[in-house]
Amino acid sequence: MMPLQISCQIQSDSLSIIMNLESYLSEKCRVIDAALEKYLPPEDRFPDVIYRAMRYGVLNGGKRIRPVLTLAACEAVGGDPEIALPTACAIEFIHSFSLIHDDLPTLDNDDFRRGKPTSHKVFGEAIAILAGDALLAFAFEVVTGRTKDVPAEVVLDVTRRIASAAGTDGMVVGQVVDMISEGRTVEPETLEFMHRHKTGTLIEASVVCGGLLGGATGEQLEALGLYGKKAGLAFQIADDILDIEGEQAKMGKTAGSDLRRKKATYPSLHGLEKSRELARRAAAEAIDALKGFDERADPLRALARFIIEREA
Repeated sequence: MMPLQISCQIQSDSLSIIMNLESYLSEKCRVIDAALEKYLPPEDRFPDVIYRAMRYGVLNGGKRIRPVLTLAACEAVGGDPEIALPTACAIEFIHSFSLIHDDLPTLDNDDFRRGKPTSHKVFGEAIAILAGDALLAFAFEVVTGRTKDVPAEVVLDVTRRIASAAGTDGMVVGQVVDMISEGRTVEPETLEFMHRHKTGTLIEASVVCGGLLGGATGEQLEALGLYGKKAGLAFQIADDILDIEGEQAKMGKTAGSDLRRKKATYPSLHGLEKSRELARRAAAEAIDALKGFDERADPLRALARFIIEREA
């Protein structure tokens, strides 16, 4: 876990929220990490190398923002976060799969992730690819096999939404646009499309699926979806800024890689100050989307601010 301030204060018009975000994140990450460890296959199965690679890609640290958002959204609508835990973990498996593949030489060619050598540096490219594939498939096994006391149609809807966010309606198409935009000047609309799909759709799915499993109404789901869209955009803009200004020791990965690869980013198109403004605006719009929710949504409000103020 990265160091956080003990309290988080958020101002949005007349809204003022003060909560111990560090304590909240610490407790949720403890629960999530224990479940990830429990769900993952043990290392001593044959052939052990694939299981070691899967576990390495998931259990080597991480902020767990996406699964925490799932649990927080479930709580925001009055649901039991324990019911949403398998889905939260499945989303983290998919996120870990995407990082393993993104780091490969054919994509971003990164040597470090979460302060450790990337998966292909430890296990080789072939095993890294297969470990990512295995985590993607395993995620759906966990959602459908571990979710209890939820109507089948809800589990089906959650599964569909996660699959959509991971595929050509989400991460895959976003990554493709990212690749074909390297070294080019893109339009603002193209950059936002890339960010919303590469990062935003899985964050949106994390929030909406938490709400679904918590029994959200249609109106609440619409608000959670808007929150997820805006929070996801803010997250990726913040990542773009951190690639320029972040400290490698805190980030756990090589800084400046976007600049070296001439990637299309918010700072490269809009400059740093305008990018900060756009990130703050997106976070404020995410918080505003929750105006119809009571104090049970305070963790979501605090997380929207944390997303743009984090140092890694």
